[in-house]
Amino acid sequence: MEDFKIEPAERIKRLPPYLFGRLNALKHSKRQQQIDIIDLGMGNPLDPTPQVIVDKLCEAARDQRNQRYSVSKGVFNLRREMALKYKRKWDVELDPNSEIIACVGSKEGFSHMCLAMLGPGDTAIVADPAFPIHIYAVALAGANVVTVPLGNTEQSLKDMIHVCEKLYPRPKVMILNFPHNPTAMTVDDIGYFETVVDFAKKMHIAVIHDFAYGETCFDGYKAPSFMSAKGAKDVGVEFTTMSKPYNMAGFRIGFAVGNKTMIDALGTVKGYYDYGIFQAIQIASIVAMRECDKDIEEQNLKYQSRRDVICDGLNQIGWQVEKPRGSMFVWARVPEEQSKGKGSIDFAMDLMEYANVSIAPGRAFGENGEHYMRIALVENENRLRQAVRNIKRFVQKG
Repeated sequence: MEDFKIEPAERIKRLPPYLFGRLNALKHSKRQQQIDIIDLGMGNPLDPTPQVIVDKLCEAARDQRNQRYSVSKGVFNLRREMALKYKRKWDVELDPNSEIIACVGSKEGFSHMCLAMLGPGDTAIVADPAFPIHIYAVALAGANVVTVPLGNTEQSLKDMIHVCEKLYPRPKVMILNFPHNPTAMTVDDIGYFETVVDFAKKMHIAVIHDFAYGETCFDGYKAPSFMSAKGAKDVGVEFTTMSKPYNMAGFRIGFAVGNKTMIDALGTVKGYYDYGIFQAIQIASIVAMRECDKDIEEQNLKYQSRRDVICDGLNQIGWQVEKPRGSMFVWARVPEEQSKGKGSIDFAMDLMEYANVSIAPGRAFGENGEHYMRIALVENENRLRQAVRNIKRFVQKG
């Protein structure tokens, strides 16, 4: 009798081995041994959600009317509040009914947008390094990914345009992300996105902009919204999240805004997958957008101070680190003599094993991330100073 064997779908086979798997296993093992690991590997905020948001969540959760299924695209008052926020912060007019949809976090929304827009034979173009879901959501949709090295913002855009012009069939979707994860790279002004819009119209390419860190900015820098560019709604959408600016990561709520056709397509997919976000979370999110601008400013000052601690400390031990103007990450190049020729994944393993510090290897974000490490600014300044001391002892020990 032939052995019974279950085969997963081809889309699962297209996904590479999870590059954080070894790191997570080692982290778990060391914590079980009661070893203190300074975990700077994931952009998972440790600071508390503003109390007014938590209070409203608890109040709304007790209301029986909020305990039923919600609507997949988000309640109207929530979408209206996001429209008001876009007008207030970026002077963008949005129709709450047709140009905004709530998602179970921007990651879910992005993934389902790829499913709505892409299929076998289609291609998306994205810079490398990239936040992994920007590549693997495309793969899960059965489409192909073309990556372009992310050197600097202007050159990367020129390279993307050049590849799109030469590639046949042309890419269907262009994926952008500023402030960037993992590199924290930013764009200076709306002119960058105006060039994107003009090119997208010319080449008939849809644009997806991940704006998850759009409100996490430092030193007076204000990240431009893709939606602020003239004609942006004609060619694409933008994703935002409540996770980072409001410390609501576990609430799982984000938004897609922009092109009506793309928003409608995402809504169609989501209509088959979910019954909407818990309504109490939606109500708490309305309060967040109305009342917590000051909390965002205060949180950004914390991240800015932590950034300075990490950047100054790592530069002093010979790493090459520029102070980012946005995101909650520092992107640091490790000198080869300190990594001892090891790749970033093995070096990250060594740091956890011998320095009790967990940071993300650049290779996990693409080939062009090799030799770099991504450090999340989630711990307090004292813990970050300790992390730098631990790293210094390890790399100088030889």
